This record gives sequence, structure tokens and C-alpha cells, in this order.
Amino acid sequence: MKIQVLGTGCARCKETFDHVSVAVQELGVAAEVEKVTDIKEIMKMGVMGLPGIVVDGRVVLTGSVPAVERVKELRSKAIQTEKRQKKPPAHAGRVFL
Repeated sequence: MKIQVLGTGCARCKETFDHVSVAVQELGVAAEVEKVTDIKEIMKMGVMGLPGIVVDGRVVLTGSVPAVERVKELRSKAIQTEKRQKKPPAHAGRVFL
């Protein structure tokens, strides 16, 4: 799992990075936590409100500093969404004429 914290280096962005790091440690999950400070890269992701959090390429939060518990919830929701998207459609393997 890759978690990116988007921000220019302000206090709110640093706090968000700290909260993400604590959440990952408390959950005991294998995750790469990365700071993204390049504003061009942030804008490519479509994020305009900082700080932001991206989990495995999906923007899950923008514009606020989440509490550690909120970060844990966001991680769980990202995993659930990923699982739903990997399920084949109900009609997979059927031929419709």
C-alpha cells in the first residue's frame, strides 16, 4: 500500500503526515508513506485543497487535517473500494445475443 501526503510543507501538512504515520504504525500494516511537496505533481492529481491524502493513487481527503482515527477509517474505505472494483460484473462470462 502506498499512502501519499500532499502538501507544500506548512504546519497543517506536517501534522497530517505525522497523523498518517501514527495510524500506519498503530494498524501494523505494511505501507509506504510519502510526502509530495511539488505543487505541479499535486495539481496533476487534481487536488486544490491542502493537505491531501492519496491511497494507492486514489485521492481520499483534501483540505483538512484528519485525526489519527479518521486516517484509519480512510484506509479501510480505500481497501473496501478497491475490493469492490476488482469483483467481476455479474454478467462476466455470459454471452448475450
